[in-house]
Amino acid sequence: MRKGLLMMALPLLPLSVFAQVKKQEHKLQVSVVKAANQQRNSFYVNNKFPLQNQYFTKLPVGSIQAGGWLKKALELQRDGLTGNLGEISIWLSKEDNAWLNKEGKGKYGWEELPYWLKGYANIGYMLHDEKIIKEAKFWIDAVLNNQRDNGDFGPAVERNGNRDLWTNMSMLWCLQSYYEYSKDPRVIPFMTKYFKYELSVPDNKFLEDYWENSRGGDNIASVYWLYNRTGDKWLLDLATKIDKNTANWRQAHQLPNLHNVNIAQGFREPATFALQSHDQKDIEATYRNFKLIREEYGQVPGGMFGADENARKGYNDPRQAVETCGLVEQMTSDQMLLGSTGDPFWAENCEDVAFNTFSAAFMPDYRSLRYLTAPNMVASDSRNHRPGIDNEGPFLMMNPFSSRCCQHNHAAGWVYYAENTWMATPDNGLAAQLYTEGTVTATVGKGTTVQLLETTKYPFEDQISFTVKTPVEACFPLYLRIPSWCKNPSVKVNGRSIAANLSHGNYIRLENTWKEGDQIALKLPMELTTREWKENKNSISINYGPLTYSLKIDEDYVPRDSKATALNDSGWQAAADPAKWPSYEIFPKSAWNYGLQIDKEHPEHSIKVIRKSWPKDNNPFTNSNAPIELRIKGKQIKGWTMDQYGLCGLLPLSPVKTNEPVSDLALVPMGGARLRISAFPVVE
Repeated sequence: MRKGLLMMALPLLPLSVFAQVKKQEHKLQVSVVKAANQQRNSFYVNNKFPLQNQYFTKLPVGSIQAGGWLKKALELQRDGLTGNLGEISIWLSKEDNAWLNKEGKGKYGWEELPYWLKGYANIGYMLHDEKIIKEAKFWIDAVLNNQRDNGDFGPAVERNGNRDLWTNMSMLWCLQSYYEYSKDPRVIPFMTKYFKYELSVPDNKFLEDYWENSRGGDNIASVYWLYNRTGDKWLLDLATKIDKNTANWRQAHQLPNLHNVNIAQGFREPATFALQSHDQKDIEATYRNFKLIREEYGQVPGGMFGADENARKGYNDPRQAVETCGLVEQMTSDQMLLGSTGDPFWAENCEDVAFNTFSAAFMPDYRSLRYLTAPNMVASDSRNHRPGIDNEGPFLMMNPFSSRCCQHNHAAGWVYYAENTWMATPDNGLAAQLYTEGTVTATVGKGTTVQLLETTKYPFEDQISFTVKTPVEACFPLYLRIPSWCKNPSVKVNGRSIAANLSHGNYIRLENTWKEGDQIALKLPMELTTREWKENKNSISINYGPLTYSLKIDEDYVPRDSKATALNDSGWQAAADPAKWPSYEIFPKSAWNYGLQIDKEHPEHSIKVIRKSWPKDNNPFTNSNAPIELRIKGKQIKGWTMDQYGLCGLLPLSPVKTNEPVSDLALVPMGGARLRISAFPVVE
């Protein structure tokens, strides 16, 4: 775990300069800094008083255009399950749908529609896809036109006599994105009326159900979004009410429940309310929540923790999995916390989850997905793996007809990631947070609208280039995040190296009077490193930069009937064609039970880095397309086999004695391996 996380109780330092170089001809000033929030950005909606100033402000939807492999992933989603789920999912049917009824009555209607719409609509906005935008607006218009007289909206679901408000929380996020994109004047009064309704609900009937009670932080975030646009003081009273009635995420030594998705999105609730409370203990509670779940269930690579539905005592091996929904919500939480705390740790965790776990939860064409993904996973099939897995059913299956929540919610993962690659800074600059190819258009400095074109194959390469497009010369600061794993970053501006120590801080700050065509080149040299998971049988994982590596296992994809292998609570439309949307089981065609021979202190002595050509289809997250492979020696461990539940056997304790011959092994990026061994035993 990163040193910064262990010091989580300490407040972030104000802007501090460790090095400065001036080039008078371009007025370039270079600093290595930590995030600061003494100012407020002049051009973008950010927190109004008395809310705490943001360290970074999310740019409005539409400001960022993805490129490279990330754009390809969005296009695959558009052409795959996300873009076509309306022809499969019964929950998106336009017949008897409670989202299309003013009284909220209908057979179909709960979280599924807004879960899907969060990502589906935003993919349309980012790709300028008019078909998607039109379909998204159909649903959004229905929501806006069907608000009830008391301010409530959506499916009129009641549980134990109380109005279930969870599903509306996700729909509010859809409306927020839509407003940022379209500026539709109906959204603000709609949300205002709804929040007045929420304020009127008695506390003893408010957020009483399990899901809404765990996830009240999402509701608070929407209240603050509206407050920052209207300044209505009563909204702060509502935020206080929501915080009071949400599950207690401030407990010192335990979490309110151990459901993986609840944790991934609920753990940030105290830090969200800290924007209003200004209480450092609220910030500490969120960091503590993150640490608590990972100390017991997260001693594994990939950025997550083992909770294949719920975390369970004694089930912490890397074969324990996490929901695709949990991956999406963790990445979203990371992005939100980056803005409100200024701590780049959250950007690194977001990358860890995105690159090493989320990308492997899908078939390479994004036409199907699985409910659960684990760091060590040697079969992805339709078997019932309970009690090895917490839930009963075909939860490891790649199936487009199955897994109601993840089937819909996965849509937001990559597009939310893309929307947070850049953020606005309090000093009217821009911060590059999650490096990926693309373009950002933003207003900076004294009011100039500029573009920055980013070119890179990160995380598979260490070079990131930026080109400034501006109608006039503009003075503004540009922040470049320094990953904690990078020891020797370097920067060039217009071909000239910056002679400064750039390795002791969080961000490189380049303030300059920028002109059309200016070039910035950032290099983040990657090194081989190991992580030892002593609490998990002394296993190790291997990183090269931000990518974790897995054993290359030959994968056998076996098509199955999607309807026949779906979960028993799945629902699909009568015309949905399983032949068009097949499911897949994946089985290993090569041995997977290897331990590594490695010099843990100097892994470069044991591992050879092999660079390969960039894939022609721009989709690097597959074994066959991997632009980098690692070569290492290892030995088979004959006693380490699949268990009676059809899962990868529990890790043997390292170091392991084996008389098997030494083998040459290939390792590939964990995020492209649908079958994977990512936490390895070490052999003597």
